[in-house]
Amino acid sequence: MPIIAMTREMGSLGKDVAATIAERTDRRVVYHEIIEPVANKMRLRKSHVERFLEGRSGLWERLTTDRTSLSIFTADETYRMLHDPATAVIRGWGAVHLLRDIPHVIRVRVCAPFELRVKRMMERLGTDNRPAIESEIELSEEAHTAITRRHFHVNWRDAEHYDLVLNTERMSVEECVAELDQAMALPRFQETPESLRRAESLALEWSVRSALRRDTRTSASELSVQAMDGVVTLSGLLEGDDEIEAVQEVTLGVPGVRSIRNLLRTASYRPGRALREA
Repeated sequence: MPIIAMTREMGSLGKDVAATIAERTDRRVVYHEIIEPVANKMRLRKSHVERFLEGRSGLWERLTTDRTSLSIFTADETYRMLHDPATAVIRGWGAVHLLRDIPHVIRVRVCAPFELRVKRMMERLGTDNRPAIESEIELSEEAHTAITRRHFHVNWRDAEHYDLVLNTERMSVEECVAELDQAMALPRFQETPESLRRAESLALEWSVRSALRRDTRTSASELSVQAMDGVVTLSGLLEGDDEIEAVQEVTLGVPGVRSIRNLLRTASYRPGRALREA
């Protein structure tokens, strides 16, 4: 069954669209579920990670947040949620861009004009403090812009990154859901052996990156990781043979890794051609 990766603007009713899709398919919307495991891997409080991702963190939190680790762990958890049969919609966290190469993922943006979104948020929160609401929306969008530029080198507002752009100024929540129902029925968005194979391989790549980042022996290693059908190709320049051995050991310990194609090298090391079986 297709999965929806959604970007929504604050006040666009995207949250309602996602919830309705999940209810109709008897599945769930993934949003906050990603934060806790990411925080645990980074040994930070859940609130610390959440404020950082939403652009609300203070100076100390910004200085103590490892952006590279955050990116790797978020990607790893996103792919875990992608493989959960209970997942209907993955909302936020760059899922639209991270999952762009998975054919059975429908990439959706839910939007509305700024003035309408301000009005909706004021009504929803029961406030007449317009400057505060405007600031809240702008802060959210600035954080989203910074994250997508830093991690994916894209402008999240560009329509080319989406399969569907739904404007809730002109369409109701039910009409948006109807459009998504039609898209989910299209053959091009159905799971196939090839699309599942692609998803499994990308998920394994991020699992290996996550494991390497968490191990103190390999956390600083800068290398390329590629996976296909359980075979992981490692390439890059490392400091010494001990680091290469540690990278291989950590990689072979990741569930799903069958073997390694070793292209790692140092000044005194030639890359091996043989596969090491797990």
